[in-house]
Amino acid sequence: MSCIYVHVPFCKSRCIYCDFFSTTQLELRNQYVDAVCKEIALTQQYLNGDTIHSIYFGGGTPSQLSAMQISHILDTISQHHPVTNDCEITIEMNPDDVTPTYVDELRPLPINRISLGIQSFHDATLQFIHRRHTAQEAINAVQLLQANEYGNISIDLMFGFPGETLNDWLNDISQALQLNIQHLSAYSLMYEEGTQLYELLTSHHIQEIEDEYSRDMYSLLMKKMQDAGFEHYEISNFAKPNYYSRHNSSYWNNTHYLGLGAGAHSYNGTSRQSNVCDLKKYIDGINQKHPVIDIEMLTKDQQYNEMVMTRLRTSKGLQMDTIKHLFGNDYYQHLIQAATPYYNLGLLKNTDGNLILTPKGIYISNDIIASLFV
Repeated sequence: MSCIYVHVPFCKSRCIYCDFFSTTQLELRNQYVDAVCKEIALTQQYLNGDTIHSIYFGGGTPSQLSAMQISHILDTISQHHPVTNDCEITIEMNPDDVTPTYVDELRPLPINRISLGIQSFHDATLQFIHRRHTAQEAINAVQLLQANEYGNISIDLMFGFPGETLNDWLNDISQALQLNIQHLSAYSLMYEEGTQLYELLTSHHIQEIEDEYSRDMYSLLMKKMQDAGFEHYEISNFAKPNYYSRHNSSYWNNTHYLGLGAGAHSYNGTSRQSNVCDLKKYIDGINQKHPVIDIEMLTKDQQYNEMVMTRLRTSKGLQMDTIKHLFGNDYYQHLIQAATPYYNLGLLKNTDGNLILTPKGIYISNDIIASLFV
């Protein structure tokens, strides 16, 4: 089983914490969709005929594509790859794109999962990060999708904004739970170099919240989601039973995937490749049947590190016998030796041969995971 990711790097208005291509040009979108469909044919052999069990439209704003364009991409995928009957097909959407007309156009398509980039239910925060929707529009979007029988809805929230209080964050969580969603992804605000947000931080116009306060917010999130019956199946992801994201879980379980579109990444177990980010170079390369890509052959050390990083982020953890089977006794012994101090500190546990972060260990997960690398 493999999965496909369709990257749509467009954004109606550039967000303060991201750096997508701002475009409203219909002709450019048409050219992009045509290039993606050509890329599907060019890369048909990449997954070696594996069955596709997840298709994910993500990136900037996939809901800028028309239903006809999305249908064209899905049809082209089906023509070149075997797709399971119960394939999870997700599209990321901005709340303000969820209109009755657009939802009516999407209904005939086999999309069965919606991911809404809400980020916050506070209008002041949404304005700060230059989001086009309001809190009420986000609520309306969820309710409109539910009224149209979309029963698998995920929303994204962020926390740790400058000046945000625990009560602000509690209100966001509570509002999300009141909407009866099936999945929630929550991320701490990151200051990526090159973004407007980073510039505001470095110019001292805003101040980053303290780490301890961010941990308090994360603790509150874990408690409230657990109390509401959600399973904390990955560090940043919570789902009702049987609603884990099949696509995201594929990444964490070392499943092979094909990325389509400008800036998309692919992985086949032994190598990773990425498409050029520049839209014109991407489209021209595909049209000339010479995709502009960067290929990285993964060493054994890199493959081991990748497995440690992805598996330890999940609630199931890292199966230690798998490390011995795939990489040999030297890697297995290294893992045992590196993990021992964290056992003693109560940051890691061994459950039926699976190495798992404890609730206390999750707070410093990046440090722990990095220390287990070769």
